[in-house]
Amino acid sequence: MRSEELGETLLPKRLALPIFASDPLSSVAYATQEILLVLTVGGTAFLYLTPWVAAGVVALMAVVVMSYRQVVHAYPSGGGSYEVVSRNLGANSGLVVAASLLVDYVMTVAVSVASGVDNIISALPSLADHRVELALGFVVLLMAMNLRGVRESGKAFAAPTYLFIGAILLMVVTGLIRVVFGDAPVASSAAYGVVPEDGKDTLAGLGLLMLGLRAFASGCTALTGVEAISNGVPAFRAPKSRNAAATMAVMGTTAVVMFVGITSLALISKVHIADDTCHLSGFPGDCASAPQQTVIAQLAAAIFGGDHSVLFYAVQAVTALVLILAANTAFNGFPLLASILAEHRYLPRQMHTRGDRLAFSNGIIALAVVAGGLLWLYDADVTSLIHLYILGVFTSFTLSQIGMVRHWNRALATETDPSVRGAAQRSRAINFFGAVTTALVLVVVLLTKFTQGAWLAVVAAVVLWLMMRGIRRHYDGVAEELAVEDGPAESVRPSKVHGIVLVSKMHKPTLRALGYAQAFAPDSLEALTVAVEQDATGELERRWRELDVQVPLKVLDSPYREITKPVVQYVRDQRRSSPQDAVAVFIPEYVVGHWWEHLLHNQSALWLKSRLLFTPGVMVISVPWQLTSSNRANRPSRRAPGAVRRGEPEQRAEREKTAAPERG
Repeated sequence: MRSEELGETLLPKRLALPIFASDPLSSVAYATQEILLVLTVGGTAFLYLTPWVAAGVVALMAVVVMSYRQVVHAYPSGGGSYEVVSRNLGANSGLVVAASLLVDYVMTVAVSVASGVDNIISALPSLADHRVELALGFVVLLMAMNLRGVRESGKAFAAPTYLFIGAILLMVVTGLIRVVFGDAPVASSAAYGVVPEDGKDTLAGLGLLMLGLRAFASGCTALTGVEAISNGVPAFRAPKSRNAAATMAVMGTTAVVMFVGITSLALISKVHIADDTCHLSGFPGDCASAPQQTVIAQLAAAIFGGDHSVLFYAVQAVTALVLILAANTAFNGFPLLASILAEHRYLPRQMHTRGDRLAFSNGIIALAVVAGGLLWLYDADVTSLIHLYILGVFTSFTLSQIGMVRHWNRALATETDPSVRGAAQRSRAINFFGAVTTALVLVVVLLTKFTQGAWLAVVAAVVLWLMMRGIRRHYDGVAEELAVEDGPAESVRPSKVHGIVLVSKMHKPTLRALGYAQAFAPDSLEALTVAVEQDATGELERRWRELDVQVPLKVLDSPYREITKPVVQYVRDQRRSSPQDAVAVFIPEYVVGHWWEHLLHNQSALWLKSRLLFTPGVMVISVPWQLTSSNRANRPSRRAPGAVRRGEPEQRAEREKTAAPERG
């Protein structure tokens, strides 16, 4: 796609919802389960806390959604939390948010894919031994789809997301109707007992409070990805801010309805699930190897007539699919944020480059590689990965809300219009309440999850923060070093140019290099060879005289059969004797058409080049000689990556013009 077609990739709300909100919408599939897994460490005695924990999660979701709607309107450029914090709290605080979000995006991919694979295994237990392979395969598939571009991936992901919403709402409504008519569904695990962990069945006071807080922290996974819309505002159609805010409101309302419905039905149907299957008394089969069904799977089986019904498989299919596709939220958020950071010189500039399909290809590939590594390292286990999760989310939530409070304070300091001041004061109150709430949740998450693995996410964020600071220092140092001083621009011209043509034997590439060097008309020119083998050197000198080459040939002695060291030393001596002069070194090189031919040619030339480029005042010029095999690489390819960017728009336009009557 040409750069001018960027506007065609902008998203209507119906596509923006599945692209940017699939993560928070799909996380309701495991948020309830994570709450129950924590509370059942004390057996079934503490499941009465579930409604209170769920109510806290719902209230927090409402606060965060309202707060981020303020961000969308105030900062429509797409930086989200990073831009808010950077502008209002400073660059270092902005980098804390950026590092936290980048880590969280990676975790979003890992947890979503692992959870999706869990739901597949719930329906097809025979695939349990292939968990990691399935997870890695899905990450590769997501990467490939996103490399096709935002709009294309949105079309692919829209149907599964809407099918998931429809399936969950159908399940919730059907289950509640059955409850109203006195036929409450009963989960397959309702008859299981839950063996409490040692001493956990008698918790009281502070211990009970900590258990409730742990369950709340785990349930807060339902909020992951909420900020993605604020990062992706530039991808919306105009009016961007209004459309993004509307999409966020729909996302929040839908997620809350589904989460409340699933949690209510899980309690009504008496779902019993444990972190360790062997803690379930009455569990059929080998608890050490047989997987538990997820909460969603148990509810679908209880409501729709068993785990062999058509609707059971339908719910499992769309749940697994949307959980896997939920990683697409990160595949859109991570590259966008990385692009902004690269533009601000905190990440390599390659992250700011759009690929052939106008997607940030380098960011997409980097995310897939890191997330795939985590899935492989943790065996695609949701419970292990979840402890690394949500810490970054609430770090960015808290700092962005504090930044928004400062933003409104600054606006109120200069605003005199009463209506505008009233709106700003309401927005400030919302953001202040959001900052206090999310700060408390951040403390809870740190206290309850730090020793369980969250410390690794903290370390990763700190390392990333230091790395981004180092990259910025490097870019700033390079810019300062290369800056042109004020005044008339003058090119620095050497006093003389001394040309050197490197020669190994007398053949056509050597003659071409000599001809090119003479065409450059340096002030002096000589050919240079290294006497590694005396017979070969003698033959070269003989042919040189026979062909009457009008360039003097200098032979360097090399008693230890080295090539690079004598040449580099000779060139440096030339520079040392005439510091104001420049040395132009011409190196004949073969151009080959097969990858394996690179191993057979040009190795000495590459090594020489790498050494000479570090010498000030030395220019290294490659003189190519195309071997016959290179002709295959010169054939036009319809699928050549980057063909349009490399300068084929005219050919493409001509093809489209020719094809237009046929399409008509």
